[in-house]
Amino acid sequence: MNVDDLQWQVGTLGGVLPRLVDEIRDRGGLEALVQAAREREDWFCAAGAVRELCAAGEFGRAWAVVEPFAATRWQPAVRVGADVLVRWGRVDQALELARPEGPQENAVDASRDYAVVLVRAGRVEEAIRLLGADVAARRYGPQNNVGSYAELLARHGRIEELRELADAQRYSAVVPYVRALENAGQAGEAETYLRDLIAAGNPGWHENTLMELLIRQGRFDDAIKAVEHTFDDLYDGNLLQRALILLADQGQHGKAIGLTEGRSPEFLAENEAYWLRSNRWWLMGESGRAREAIAEVEALPADEVDDRELTIAWLLAQDARVEEAIALLRSLPGKRAATDLAELLIRQDRFTEAIAAIPDVTAQREEARHLRTNGQQALSPGANHIGDAPSAAPNTAPQE
Repeated sequence: MNVDDLQWQVGTLGGVLPRLVDEIRDRGGLEALVQAAREREDWFCAAGAVRELCAAGEFGRAWAVVEPFAATRWQPAVRVGADVLVRWGRVDQALELARPEGPQENAVDASRDYAVVLVRAGRVEEAIRLLGADVAARRYGPQNNVGSYAELLARHGRIEELRELADAQRYSAVVPYVRALENAGQAGEAETYLRDLIAAGNPGWHENTLMELLIRQGRFDDAIKAVEHTFDDLYDGNLLQRALILLADQGQHGKAIGLTEGRSPEFLAENEAYWLRSNRWWLMGESGRAREAIAEVEALPADEVDDRELTIAWLLAQDARVEEAIALLRSLPGKRAATDLAELLIRQDRFTEAIAAIPDVTAQREEARHLRTNGQQALSPGANHIGDAPSAAPNTAPQE
């Protein structure tokens, strides 16, 4: 098993996309995932199969799926393997697997994963001390151990310690603190805390966290009002796309579509062709207006619509013209068309055929190399593609 291939899958969402794995699993395609994990060495299929097998109490089979991956000592596989062993009751074996092996590139991640095993083993105080020492020494790691430490405190009701961490570390601890307050029935206090941070001009995505809090409470207009001042921003602080996604998640497609209209000329000139129209068509397709969206696409010159055929195929499927969409997608080259085709096949419970339609990791890496060689940009994990929920936001959160 090639660790470089495994890392590439995680770094680029290569192989079978996690959302497709989830659809296959939810529709009863477990055996197809197990087969893909074994024959294609597809990590996302393996992880999905393990989750389903553990949920069914089949820990022996789950370990058989993940063991070849964990044997490479690749940290994500070690993490999943240790979780399986703990749930299987083999705590000592899990601790042995998760125990960091001295200095290594992913030592901070390994410490976090070992702390997790210490918690399902009942050694909470030891885990808190371990992560607390990492935070105190500013050993944050790629996934930021401040966030892991904050989540651990939140799960065990350490609200005061969590507040102190949030005040000291800001971004990564703020979201767990807000969630902890909300879960404790103190949403008003959480809102006040966030508004005070915003008013103080502290760095971080506190407007986004406030919007999420308000939307979870069903206060859609208040959420929009809290962040609408960013919607025509041409820079990283723009929260329009995030607002569209959150509103759509709550079934508020009409409100979301309305936000795609009335934007400033400067914003439209910079963004309309890149993502705004694509988001609008996605929302229309999700809300029963696929034919109207197709008409908008077809009314534009072909060279003004990125991935025109892929967009039309997705909208055809949303309009219940699935066979037309499948026929169109089969005629198109590349991973993106194959992925869309697989999604339609999954919806017809044709799981093995769907996975086979997706190029394996070797073929995908070759396609990516070809695109780079020819000066094109391969699809990145956050790229907006009609038919997918758009990326959560165009920029990344600050690190401590």
